[in-house]
Amino acid sequence: MPRRVRIVSINVNGIRAAARKGMDEWLAEAGADILALQEVRATTAELQAALPGWEVVHDEALAKGRAGVAIASRLPHARMSTVLGPEPLDSAGRWIEADFDIDGESLAVVSAYVPTGEAETPRQDAKWAFLDAMERRMPQLAAEHPLALIMGDLNVGHQTFDIRNWKGNVKKAGFLPRERAYFDRFLGDAGADVTGADGTTGTGLGWVDVGRRFAGDVDGPYTWWSMRGRAFDNDTGWRIDYHLATPALAERVVDYRVVRAASWDTRWSDHAPVIADYTLGH
Repeated sequence: MPRRVRIVSINVNGIRAAARKGMDEWLAEAGADILALQEVRATTAELQAALPGWEVVHDEALAKGRAGVAIASRLPHARMSTVLGPEPLDSAGRWIEADFDIDGESLAVVSAYVPTGEAETPRQDAKWAFLDAMERRMPQLAAEHPLALIMGDLNVGHQTFDIRNWKGNVKKAGFLPRERAYFDRFLGDAGADVTGADGTTGTGLGWVDVGRRFAGDVDGPYTWWSMRGRAFDNDTGWRIDYHLATPALAERVVDYRVVRAASWDTRWSDHAPVIADYTLGH
């Protein structure tokens, strides 16, 4: 019989700080089977110490205290890879894949942390290179694994629904038309000609934005709020944390939610956990 598998993505904004602020208590009640973590900012030993009892695969960033992605699970993984694209692409600490056998079905899980970027600077060039590599890898991954899931802090708000103050951000990294055009292609019908937000035309890859499909065309629900001012209290947020699923896996979603903290002072990260339940197994 198929069973419900709970999969969570969260940018922890430093795993050690998150653990000190209450992540452990939250995890104890969340019922997660698989966790995709971003901005771990720790060594593998420190990560394992913060997640006792979990099986962990981790890709550290080359720069100490920066980035870092991991997948933690209550289930053994069958394969792990941190290869996103050819050198000199800098994807260290930003892309990790793991495969799981769940009651006879294979599931591929990715934890991704797309560079933040900065418009018209070398930091944005690095973001373009990363998004290009994602666009090449996504159809390969879908061909290899009909049930595949890319999760994480992807640092792009796809639509105006995804940023409360979108009008003030159209020229800033995170909502640039060219960035949004990548997501138009990622989520466009597979094989179809897709006109992006920047006016370019490309080929749709057919992946599904689980959060948007589940919530519908409504503002948010946001997943990140600036630490400055009263952004959290006023819900002036961005939806930049995603579950992107292959069509076959998207049909298995039975629940989805963003777990917004009850108050500013009870947050253990500046991002909210994004949870989806999937039916998997024979």
